[in-house]
Formats: sequence, C-alpha cells, structure tokens
Amino acid sequence: MNDIIIKNITRIVIPFAQMYGIFIILNGHISPGGGFAGGAIIGTTLVLYTLVFGREKGKKKFTHKASEIAESGGIMLFVFVGLIGLVLAGSFLTNVEAGFPEGNLGTILSGGFIPILMIGIGIKVTSTMISLFNLLIDEEAK
Repeated sequence: MNDIIIKNITRIVIPFAQMYGIFIILNGHISPGGGFAGGAIIGTTLVLYTLVFGREKGKKKFTHKASEIAESGGIMLFVFVGLIGLVLAGSFLTNVEAGFPEGNLGTILSGGFIPILMIGIGIKVTSTMISLFNLLIDEEAK
C-alpha cells in the first residue's frame, strides 16, 4: 500500500493499540478481558502493520522464528505455572494452596498466579494470530 496518510496513521495508532492490549491482558483477572482478548488486540496490530507496510517489513517486525518462540513460550509459561501448583500443592493450577500471594482484592497484584497465566495466554494468542495470517498470505501467494 502506497498511501502515505494510511501509513502515518498506522504508525501513530499501533503503539496505542498495543498498550491497550497489554492493559487488557494485565487487568484480565479483575475486569472483562484477559489473555485472549488482549492477545487478539496485539495480534491484530501486527496484522495491520503487515497489511499497510507490506509482507517483507512485517516479517522483519515479527519474524517466523520469533513467532515460534512466542507460541512455545506462552504455552510453556502456562504449563510451568500449573506444574508449580502440582508440585507444591498436589493439583495442577492450584493457586493459594501452592503459596501464591492473593494480594488485595481489585488490584493488579491480586489473583495469585492468574495474571501470569493471562500473560502466557496473551503471548500465545498474539503469536498464533500473526502465524495464521502469515500462513494464509503465503498460501495465497503460491
């Protein structure tokens, strides 16, 4: 796309949309949203970047290798936290019994390990969205 107005607006909008996605992920345990919704927002910004600036620049911004690492890392974070509960309390994803602090109700640091799970889910959803988009673009180019 060669429209300078769209490119400039995209450059301005993407950082704010990504910050909003991070906000949704981090507040998912105390408000509507969470890892899936925030990850979808961040993934959409990466798709938008690729659509506006082209496939090659999109690949440089979020490479296939980075996507693989993020997909694996997101789910491994989720499983790791679950295994901590299994080892410390005898049940997968056990929260308080495993010794995670509950925090103060309604604050970012409440909910034990649930915010950590939201981060893992957000990473996984973001990388899956951009991977699927790139896969579809590559298939259409053939």
